[in-house]
Parts: sequence; C-alpha cells; structure tokens
Amino acid sequence: MLRIIAKPAGKLGVARLTGRAGNARDISIRNRGADMRNLNWRTGGMLVIAWCFGILASAACAAEPGGADQAPGFYRQQLGGLRIVALSDGTHPFPVDTVFRDISKDDIRRDLDRAFLEPPVQGSINAFLVDTGTKRILVDSGAGVLYGDCCGKLLANLRAAGYAPEQIDEVLLTHLHKDHVGGIVTNGRMTFPNAVVRVNEIEANYWLDPDNKAQAPAFLASFFDAAAASVAPYVAAGRFKTFRGEATLAPGIRAVPMPGHTPGHTAYLIESGDAGLLAWGDIVHVAAIQLQDPDATVQYDSDADAARRTRRDTLKRVADQRYLVGAAHIAFPGLGHLRRDGEQYDWVPVNYDATPLR
Repeated sequence: MLRIIAKPAGKLGVARLTGRAGNARDISIRNRGADMRNLNWRTGGMLVIAWCFGILASAACAAEPGGADQAPGFYRQQLGGLRIVALSDGTHPFPVDTVFRDISKDDIRRDLDRAFLEPPVQGSINAFLVDTGTKRILVDSGAGVLYGDCCGKLLANLRAAGYAPEQIDEVLLTHLHKDHVGGIVTNGRMTFPNAVVRVNEIEANYWLDPDNKAQAPAFLASFFDAAAASVAPYVAAGRFKTFRGEATLAPGIRAVPMPGHTPGHTAYLIESGDAGLLAWGDIVHVAAIQLQDPDATVQYDSDADAARRTRRDTLKRVADQRYLVGAAHIAFPGLGHLRRDGEQYDWVPVNYDATPLR
C-alpha cells in the first residue's frame, strides 16, 4: 500500500512516500526564486500528490495490454484543390506461390527477399475518396464481407475520417472483382444509398452475364455471383450506370481503359491544376514482385498478355509523367510515385505529413 505523507519543513515542502515495508524516501520541492518564497507545506504536499498520481496513472496506462489492430486506416492527401483520402479495407494473406504466373518460384523468392517479405504476403486493399468540396466520389469500395474477417473495414475508416456513407455521391469501380465491388452492399442493401455506382460498360456486360460465368474457369464462379449481388440494389434503384472508353465522369476525373486483368478494367485519372493522381486499380498486385518483374501475371487475369502489356505501358507512363499513384494493393495508404531503373521500378511512398491539408 502506498501512503503519501506531507509535513511542514520550514522553507522546504517535504513529502514522504511509504511502501508496505515502511521504506520511505523524501521528495523535496525546493524554494527557488522570489515567486516560490511563500510556498508552504500544503502547496508542496499537493504538488507532490499530483506528481505521484501522474506517475501512478502513467504506470497504470503502461500496464494496459495493447490491442491487436492498427490505428484507423485513413490518410489525407492534398491534390491541387482536391482532398484525397486513402481508405483501408484491411489486409489479406496473398498466396504468391500459387497465384502468380509467368515467373519462377525462385524469382518470386528473390523478389520477396529483396523486399524483406515472406509468403504469404499481407496484401493491402485500398480505396480512395475524392472530395471536390461539392461532391464526394469514392474509387472502389473494398471487399465488404466477401473476404471474411480480415477485411470489410472501409466503412469504419470512412467514418473515422469524418464522412458518413450517406455523403458519398458516386462510386467509381475499377472493375467488378470481389475486393473492389463487395463494399457497396451491406446485408443486401446499398451501403451508399445516395450514390450512383459507375463502371465500364464492357466490364459490366462481362461479369453480369450468366453465359460468361458458365464459360469461365470454375474458381471465378463466385466472382460472377458477387458482382451480380453487389450491384443488384443499385440496379433496382436506378443508381447503376455504365460508361464507355475515356469518359469524363466529373470535372477533373476521367476514365482510362486499362484492360487485361479484366475485360473492362479501368483506371481513373484525377487532376487538379498541375497535379495528377492515377487510381490504377489492379495494375500491380504485389509491388515487390511486379515492379521488379512487370511481366509476372496472376491467375485472376482475364487476358494475361493484355494485362502484361497494360502494366508495362502504365508503369512507364506513370514514371515518365511523375503522376501520383493511388494503388489498390500496395501497402496502405497506397499513395506514391514510381522511379524507373532500367526495365524495373521502385515504389516511392508519399512522405508522411501530419498536416497535409493547408
């Protein structure tokens, strides 16, 4: 039991802290300067008590067990006159040894070792909110419940960033894979009830056609089901819209077709003044591998050759034009630049800024 005893000591306030064994030590508050001359034993005792409680509170806090999760997953970035908010939907273990194609297992291990990673690699699932001041446009929506407990955190992170789902005006989907479309629906209802959901027409026609499901590899069957179920409430409400090619979807936001990973896979070029950000969807799945070996594809690619060509063209363009990238599957917040090194690339994440909005 800790006892605090304060007693007068002339010009010196002295307190004693005594433990169970009766051991004590004196803590003195010394008389320093003219302003301290009238310090009496009561003041000294109270200061010591406050000091002691500070120590006890700190010790108590330090003794609390830590949580298992990271801090809320949102990150703000200024882009000209626009506010960009990166939103994490979570991370999931990506089985690189079985998913990648057109690269040897030895080369995969070499690339991962270079990045201090081991399989399975925790893959980020990121989405990006564009706040124009008058509209709030979400690029991709995460997996929702479709990937299990690892993910589906976008909605909580959106709220933590200061936005309600009812405030979202539009959702632009890069493609209709589970980890991009799953978040637009919650228990069969629209997660974003006031939003219009937009996707490339070719993409919609492919994934929402039952005949294509029948002809696709068996492991993709659930992708067709997920796409149809996710967009269904928006279709019913007249809030599901398609576009063609390089459509301008809002002032400063343009669709850029990047087929290969899926038939209608689309990036979104977001520009304000001289600043530009390319939200590129699934151009890269694992940066440690595909920035070193851009020809490496994944089994989920609808057209591996087209995906490879698109990736090479996009990486070169982004590096040459120094675009900021919003990457769906590069470590959160997925914002950064590319630096070219011959036929390979390095990812340069944005420099952390505690006060990005000025």
